[in-house]
Amino acid sequence: MAGKGQGYEGRQDRHVLGADRRGRGPGVMDLADLEGHWRLGRVIEDRRAGLTGRFEGEARWTRDGSRLVQDESGLLRYGVAAPMRATRRYVWHADDAGLNVLFEDGRPFHIVPAAGDMALHQCPPDTYRVLYVFDLPGRFTTTWHVTGPRKDATLTSIFTRV
Repeated sequence: MAGKGQGYEGRQDRHVLGADRRGRGPGVMDLADLEGHWRLGRVIEDRRAGLTGRFEGEARWTRDGSRLVQDESGLLRYGVAAPMRATRRYVWHADDAGLNVLFEDGRPFHIVPAAGDMALHQCPPDTYRVLYVFDLPGRFTTTWHVTGPRKDATLTSIFTRV
């Protein structure tokens, strides 16, 4: 992954979502760029438990007025446990602050960060940090680093447009 300030100039197809929507400069994309059907693969490296999990499924962003609803569904394999169906839902919307990601019940989750930066979500006593990297129009990744007294994990998700 490119770090802050690396790999963005001169490449029309590579973007990191930006939080400052007013500038609309390189690295800022529109909410509509997410709309549609994506294949989703996620690797969960749980250092505290000493386990690796894998999620294979899909993500769909569907329009709901000025917002997009993100629905993920698929099969989670975690350690030696039997595979299980897993789902999650988020709501995305744009405003002057940037692209906001909310939990399904409307509570704030995070604002998608500026190019190369990480967003922060506090879930005391644990801390979640995420980096978005977009290779548009057909792929993007998120990398979550989760740390704290209860958790020590990295979750890497690859979204590929179907």
